[in-house]
Amino acid sequence: MGDPRPGVGAGAPRLGFRTGDVVVVTGAGSGIGAATAAAAAAQGLVVSAWDLDAAALAAVSAAVRATGGVVDPHVVDVADEAAVRAALSGTRSAYGPVRHLVNNAGPSSATELDFDHAVRLCVGSVRSVTRAWLEQAPPGATLVNTASVAGTVVGTASDWYSAAKAAIVGYTRHLAAHRADVVRANAVAPGMVDTPRLRGFAESPTGQSVLARVPSHRMATPDEIAWPILFLLSPLASYVNGRCSSSTAGGTVTQ
Repeated sequence: MGDPRPGVGAGAPRLGFRTGDVVVVTGAGSGIGAATAAAAAAQGLVVSAWDLDAAALAAVSAAVRATGGVVDPHVVDVADEAAVRAALSGTRSAYGPVRHLVNNAGPSSATELDFDHAVRLCVGSVRSVTRAWLEQAPPGATLVNTASVAGTVVGTASDWYSAAKAAIVGYTRHLAAHRADVVRANAVAPGMVDTPRLRGFAESPTGQSVLARVPSHRMATPDEIAWPILFLLSPLASYVNGRCSSSTAGGTVTQ
């Protein structure tokens, strides 16, 4: 049987990517990032997969290769500009220009972080990775930033998380308005996604309360977020710029 995940199997719709073009996916070791890396490889893209967790990155890379995909893994701290530039340089040397970028890396909302440090870490890393990439981005460059409904519609108990995700959406709109000559920029704002970070949360009283207001009464799978990310990156979305796409199964209209 083929892979049943949307966008991954042999019968997956083609989104118009040029085979062999390169995409960087940060936070590719698990969850949304891992799903995006797998689906991008199935679309014929070379995936430069970045993560801090070397073991998780190795597992994702092995899975991509097992399906015939091409992956270039790098253990990278996106807050380390030197490491970011080294990874970009390595991928360019091996596979050519990097046309697409998915800024997905970032700490969990459950992490206890100082507000000022966390906002600098989350927003600053997205900006520094984007700036380093754009210095040598080829024509037709596209990016998608992973935000959250916590920064666009609802609030979380974690003050830094809501603030940082809102700022990422603002930065995306800045790129769309003022850097449209070099990049087409969009964002996704998922709701609850069934990833290792949220494992067990759906069974908690808070999780049950949130899911009760989602018409489908379930969390998204990582693949259900990867698919919109790939669409926004693709030529099929060529007139979509500055958009923050919520993926909540209607949850944002019932809050």
